[in-house]
Amino acid sequence: MSAHTRRRQPAPGAAPPRLMQSAGLRFAALFTLTFALSSLVLVAVLWWATAGALDRQVAAAIRADAVALTERWREAGAQGLAEAIEERLALDVSNEAIYLLLDRDGRKLAGNLEAWPATATSEGSFSRTRISHDGVPADARFLRRDLPNLRLLVGRDESERLQLRLVLTEGVVWSLGASLLIAIAGAALIRRALERRLEPTFRTAMGIASGDLSARVPLSERGDEFDRLGQGMNNMLDRIETLMQGVRGVSDAIAHDLRTPIARARSKLEESLGAASSEAELRAAVEQGIADLDNISRIFRALLRIAEAEAGARRAAFAPLDLPEVLGDAAEFYQAAAEARDQRLETDLPASLPMVGDRDLLLQAVANLLDNAVKFTPEGGVVRLAARRHGDGSIEIMVSDSGPGLASDDQSRVGERFFRADRSRNTPGSGLGLSLVRAVAQLHGGVLELGDAMPGADPPGLSVSLLLPGGK
Repeated sequence: MSAHTRRRQPAPGAAPPRLMQSAGLRFAALFTLTFALSSLVLVAVLWWATAGALDRQVAAAIRADAVALTERWREAGAQGLAEAIEERLALDVSNEAIYLLLDRDGRKLAGNLEAWPATATSEGSFSRTRISHDGVPADARFLRRDLPNLRLLVGRDESERLQLRLVLTEGVVWSLGASLLIAIAGAALIRRALERRLEPTFRTAMGIASGDLSARVPLSERGDEFDRLGQGMNNMLDRIETLMQGVRGVSDAIAHDLRTPIARARSKLEESLGAASSEAELRAAVEQGIADLDNISRIFRALLRIAEAEAGARRAAFAPLDLPEVLGDAAEFYQAAAEARDQRLETDLPASLPMVGDRDLLLQAVANLLDNAVKFTPEGGVVRLAARRHGDGSIEIMVSDSGPGLASDDQSRVGERFFRADRSRNTPGSGLGLSLVRAVAQLHGGVLELGDAMPGADPPGLSVSLLLPGGK
């Protein structure tokens, strides 16, 4: 790994990240930004619906008044226009209307404005300025209309509206300030809540890092994302603890079960070196030692296959296959062994049963089941191999025999490494066959089930089923 891509990992027991490195702070900042943007949008809409609406209403009223007065001029001339202006001023109870009509020479013909505003220079456009309206200073908006030999100014006093706008502006500023404070407070609460919910997970991870594999994330009753995260961690830790126990069990079993054959092989070789009286005896001792070492090597290979299957390392070898072909090869291989023991090996296989899996491991698993069945079935017995697809799409591979079967207590322990029932202690084997079968089943997402082949019979026989999901 190059230096510029390497990431420094936190040490076990390290303190929580600094403020600027905190994910809680980033989530809180995102909440603050979202809340602030929402507040800005709300204020903008409120402003557009109030102050903006007032501006649009005043502009529309001025424009409509100017159009009406222009029509009056077309109908009655300058005199009629002056009379219309005086009528409007007389009816203006709120004293908001502003008019000024000048002739070509700039003489005032009608209106309540003393002088023409300097800002009203463009015909047909609005302008704002501060004027003296009936002797009182006021803010006004105007619309200029130029008529032949006349200049008309139509406006409205906006002092009250500007005061209202100022009040609205102050309210908006205070609202934005309050919204920002609320957003900051909410962000702090969110950050604190995130830290509080993640603290048990952090403490559990630190406990695991320090070697305490019994630590688990405490769960609340909310069933939220944090509980699902905690449950996932707990399931992972349970699996790790199971694997660690399995490793310890394998180590203990190897030390216990392999010590004897290794010691026996060494003892026989030492004895033969000192006591062999002929080359034939020495050769026989060496051959027996080689056989013992070959048996030890087979045990190690079986353990390796089990470890690969349990770790999922063989999943890359999954490929489409037709299961009856695999089962047929296994049955053909053990047919001769069954006939040698005067047994009958029966098969009940469909014409085709496609699936996806590891062909070699499935063949090894079925071979282990058939080997056990042939080994423990008495002469004249029946061994049966069958496969079928259930209605839910799952696939069942079943090997049954007419042998002595297994007690219920022993059935629950089958699959443990090096476990052997009492009645099988004197038969060849290492106790790893069904462990491999169970590991293969787990690798394919299935389970291993045991039961009596003929419940109530004596002997009941043994039925071993390998249940695999159809999608595999």
